[in-house]
Amino acid sequence: MDLCRFVPPYLLSRLAELHDDELAERVGRATLEADRTIRDRRHRTPTSPLEHPSASGQARWAIHSAADGADLPGPPVRTDGQPPTGDAAVDEAYAAAEAAWRLFAEVLEYPGVDGQGSPVVATVHYGSDYANAFWDGRQLVLGTGDGVIFDRMTAPIDALSHEYAHGVTQYTAVLAYDGQPGALHESLADVFASMVKQRVLGQTVDEADWLIGEGLFGPGVDGRALRSMREPGTAYDDPRIGKDPQAATMRDYVETSDDNGGVHINSGIPNRAFCLAATGLGGGSWEGAGPIWWAALVGGHVTAVTGFADFATATLDATTRLYGAGSAEWTAIRSAWTDVGVLAPEPDDADQTTRIVSVRRSGGFAGRITEREIDLATDPAGAEAAALLRRIDLGRIPKTAPQPDRFVYTVRTGDRELRFHEQDLTPELRQLVELILARDDDTI
Repeated sequence: MDLCRFVPPYLLSRLAELHDDELAERVGRATLEADRTIRDRRHRTPTSPLEHPSASGQARWAIHSAADGADLPGPPVRTDGQPPTGDAAVDEAYAAAEAAWRLFAEVLEYPGVDGQGSPVVATVHYGSDYANAFWDGRQLVLGTGDGVIFDRMTAPIDALSHEYAHGVTQYTAVLAYDGQPGALHESLADVFASMVKQRVLGQTVDEADWLIGEGLFGPGVDGRALRSMREPGTAYDDPRIGKDPQAATMRDYVETSDDNGGVHINSGIPNRAFCLAATGLGGGSWEGAGPIWWAALVGGHVTAVTGFADFATATLDATTRLYGAGSAEWTAIRSAWTDVGVLAPEPDDADQTTRIVSVRRSGGFAGRITEREIDLATDPAGAEAAALLRRIDLGRIPKTAPQPDRFVYTVRTGDRELRFHEQDLTPELRQLVELILARDDDTI
C-alpha cells in the first residue's frame, strides 16, 4: 500500500510551485520530498509484525520525539499513564492516541490497530518544515508544520486518529490505495477520526461540525479545515493553497491518475454519505452509523478492490443484520447512499429528479445520436432497470481507449453521469442500455 498521508499531495504541490512565496514553496517542497523518501523506504522494507503489550502492563500508547530529525521512532517522551510534559505536540498526540485507542477498544471491541492489543506508537516533531502526518505500516508520524501556513499536525485531534484508522484498515480489509478502494480507505479514516473527535467532545451528530483537520491551518489562511464531511468542497479557499476540490456526489467524481486516482478528492462522496447516514440516525456517530460502518468493514464482504457501490451494499447488509431489512435504520443508510449518487433510488421512493435514468448513444459508423430516458417508477421497464442498476457498480467499469466506428454510451442517473465505450460494456450494463434504448429501431 502507498503512503497514507493526511495532507493531500495536490495541496502541497500547489505550495511548492508558489515561487513568489519563499515560505510556502519551501514547506511544500520539503514535505513532498520527505513523503517521497518515506514512501520509497516503505516499498523497500517489508512491514514486520507489531509488538504487543505483555502481561506486566506495557503501555497501550507511547509518544516519541524525532527532535526535528527523521529517525523513527525516536526516544520515548510520554507513555500511557505518565503526566503531561508541557510540550504541546507531545501532549496533543498523547490525548489523540488515547482517544483513538479507546474508541476502537471500548466501542468497537477492537484493541490496537491489529485488534490484538498492539500499542499505539506515535512520533512527533518529525523533520524540518514537515507539514504532514502519516501511517508507515507500523507507527504514526506527525510533523510540526511551519507555524504560518500549517500549525502542528497534532493540533487537530482527528489528524492522528485519521492515520490510526489507516492502520486499522490495513489489518482488516486491506483496501488497495488507488481509485475507489483508495478513496474508501481515505474516507474510512475520516469516518473513524470524526467519531473519535465527536466522542471526546461529547457531541451529537447535530452538534458536530463534521470538519476534519480543524485548526490545521495558520491564522492567515482562509480555511476552516482540511475537509468537510457535511459539505465536501467547502473546507478552504485561499490564494496560496487553492480551493478545496473534494467531490460531494458521484456527479462530481474525478477521473484522474494523480493522487493515486483521486483518493483524497473522491473520498468526499462516501464521507458525505456517512454524515448523512449519521444525522439520519441521530445520537452520537459512534453509537448509530459508526457501528454499521464498522460491521461493513469487518463483515467479510470488503476486499482490496471494493468500490463505493459494493461498500454501500455492505453497509446495508450490516444494517439488515443489526436492525432488520426495511427498518428505519436501513432506510436511513440507503437514503444516504442514494443522495450522493452511489446507489440508484428505489422506484417507489425516488423523486422526479433521481428516478429518471437516461442513456445517450453516439458515434458508430454513421455518427448518429440516440437518446432515451425512462422513469423507474412509472415505465414498464423501470423495475427491471432499477434491479440492474443495483447490481452494476458504474464506477468500476473498466475504460479503454476509444475505437473507430464504435459507439459511446453516456448513462445518467441522479447525480451520476458516466461515459463508456462500446467495447467496455459488461453484460449487465449492455442489458441496461439495450433495455432503455429498446424502442429505438437501430440495433446496438
